[in-house]
Amino acid sequence: MKIVAVLLFTVSPVISVTINGNYSSFEPSPPETKLRYAMLDDVRLLANGLLQIGHGLKDFAVKTKRQMDDIFLKLNIFDQSFYELLQQTNAIKEEEKQLRKTTSRLQANNEEIKNLSLELNSKIKVLSQEKIQLQDKVWGLEEKLTKLFNIQPDEIQEHEEIVSLKNFGEKHANNLRYLLKVVQAQHAQFDKQQKQIQALEEKINNTGYQDDIQIAFPLKTDEAKKTHANTTARVQEYKNNATDCTWIYNRGEQSNGIYSIKPNRSKAFNVYCEMKTESSWTVIQNRVDGSLDFNQTWESYINGFGNLEGEFWLGLRKIHSIVDQADYILRIELEDWKANKRYIEYTLTMGGPETDYAICLTKITGNIASALPEQKEVKFSTKDHGNNTEGNTDCPDNYSGGWWHNECEETNLNGKYTTPTSKGKLERRKRGLYWKPHKGRSYLLKSTKLMLHPIEFENFD
Repeated sequence: MKIVAVLLFTVSPVISVTINGNYSSFEPSPPETKLRYAMLDDVRLLANGLLQIGHGLKDFAVKTKRQMDDIFLKLNIFDQSFYELLQQTNAIKEEEKQLRKTTSRLQANNEEIKNLSLELNSKIKVLSQEKIQLQDKVWGLEEKLTKLFNIQPDEIQEHEEIVSLKNFGEKHANNLRYLLKVVQAQHAQFDKQQKQIQALEEKINNTGYQDDIQIAFPLKTDEAKKTHANTTARVQEYKNNATDCTWIYNRGEQSNGIYSIKPNRSKAFNVYCEMKTESSWTVIQNRVDGSLDFNQTWESYINGFGNLEGEFWLGLRKIHSIVDQADYILRIELEDWKANKRYIEYTLTMGGPETDYAICLTKITGNIASALPEQKEVKFSTKDHGNNTEGNTDCPDNYSGGWWHNECEETNLNGKYTTPTSKGKLERRKRGLYWKPHKGRSYLLKSTKLMLHPIEFENFD
């Protein structure tokens, strides 16, 4: 605008002089007029130069604005990437924190098991010395008896003191064998937890551990389908060879599913094998939704019932044929209606049909208090067979389902399947599926699983 005003101011006198002056074109122009024309040309030239500069500045401003927009866009992308990276870093730190907590807890458990093993080893040494002394005494008495029988074979009878000493020696020998089993089971558990700690420490120390943060490795969907499809083939492959699921696992099979096994002195039958990380378990009971009635007869509990791919009871006869081969661990996995999962493991000895398949348990490890009788033989009973409770009450009939009953209102994992009330508590009149520790309240259960695994003697020198 200023340039236009200057131009108008300069041109106006020139136009005025031209109009008011002499109209004769033959007269020469005075010097003043030439000067004014020269100034007008200079102004025009200046105006054109300024206009070009204005256009250049405009183009520069537009180009600069585009560059600034690109810079702001890149800054926004950088801010978003930085925020996502910060979130991932926080998640990794939290996972590392959880791993360190798990490692600390496992180390504490290992120390406890180690101390317990040392204590049991010292007790075994003492009992071994007592056993040796008793055996020496028994051998001395046997030699004396042999001499007496040689002298008076028709008149000599075993003295009550001798019989008592023999029984005492046999009792101590049985106690020693039982304690040895417990120590061996705890030693195996100690080695397993030690491996878990080493694996966790490797994950923590590994810079790329965030890509593999899962500790458990569940069976993939396609592998599960493949396992189900090839069940018949596997049954044929291991028929008359496998003694339990651990035998199958040690031959390289690591997929969950149904397999055929043939324990010693038994016919072949199918079982469900659950393959965990570095271990395998033979499932003997499974309850998940209450679709199967467990209030069955004695004959049904002996032979087994249900579907191995759903809810089932393997059968007392089959369970005994497995346990009778070696020393086994009984693992019980529990889940309540709030999705809390717990487990507990016992050493297990089991009698045959002449003892009503009585069991004797000793807790090894777990993250829940024991709710089953320990170091005491308890017989199995159903609504139509056996009545083994101390209160002389028919527990299988009143509380629904066959079990190793010691007292009524104890834990019964074959009891009636019930759902919790609106307050989440167990209704007493329903006598449901629950876990009741010796001290504390009962836990109403949504699912249970009982599994067997042999004690690994190769871990001991």
